[in-house]
Amino acid sequence: MPLRKIRRSSGPTFGDQLAAFGSACAGADLSPRTVSGYRHDLEAFGHWFESSRGPEHDITTLTAVDLIAYRQHLVTVERRKPATVNRRVQALRRFCRWGFEQGLFASDPGREIRSLRVAAKRQPLGLTDSEAHALLRAAGLCGHGLAKRNLALVHLMIQAGLRVSEATSLVVADLTLNERSGSVRVREGKGGKERSVPLNATARRALRTYLESRGALAPAERVFASKHAAPASVRTIQALVSELARRAGITRLRVSPHTLRHTFAIGYLRQNPGKLVELATLLGHESLDTTAIYTQPSADELADDLERGRLNVDR
Repeated sequence: MPLRKIRRSSGPTFGDQLAAFGSACAGADLSPRTVSGYRHDLEAFGHWFESSRGPEHDITTLTAVDLIAYRQHLVTVERRKPATVNRRVQALRRFCRWGFEQGLFASDPGREIRSLRVAAKRQPLGLTDSEAHALLRAAGLCGHGLAKRNLALVHLMIQAGLRVSEATSLVVADLTLNERSGSVRVREGKGGKERSVPLNATARRALRTYLESRGALAPAERVFASKHAAPASVRTIQALVSELARRAGITRLRVSPHTLRHTFAIGYLRQNPGKLVELATLLGHESLDTTAIYTQPSADELADDLERGRLNVDR
């Protein structure tokens, strides 16, 4: 539903301002996904602002009180999760800062609004060793000549921690597969950041076997292809991982490509305690705060701690 009524009396509509804001974000090297998310969240705010203040109020009258009222609306009326509320607050803060710099606001109304306090997060769920082995077995049993591809894909995601979008974007030239060393070059990481991730012998062997099965490939050709030789899409890989988990009989958690990334991160810190900076580099995280979630205790670890420390009341 287009935003038409929130406007200056003789100036651009709120929709026009959002378009300009989006262009500014893109120019600041934010990813298209981030820019799209900002626009979605700001459009939702625009509809609330129009319905609560009336169509005669233009966006230049926005105040910190409006923003606080909207945050409260998200919590008490829409009953949004704190993560969603804070994401929308972040979008509004960035828009208000941009609007102030552009002269849209006399002062920055977003400077006063704070994010909700969120309870400490627990460690994300990853696969156990037995679940990972079961997933790899399921990948190796696939028909239609796809077993080698699926094995290479699962090995790469579990043992290099790539995002699904990064895996689909890989071309042959991004892989270095020597006998004793190797790496994968991620050219299109989140936020446009590039990085190189080492590959262990198992991942190199699986990738080399898969690529050899495809014959001669041009350096610019996509690594992962469908059975019809078309580049595999993000949705294709998401559906594939879910199906492999079903065949592997994994029911403890819902398995997605991101679960495999979590599996890599958890396993890396288990083998390399304290190496948070190194893990952040491998994962392509801009902030250590993002990586630090893997240092939090899992629900199972907390339960084990309580079980070991419980009082014996049965005597």
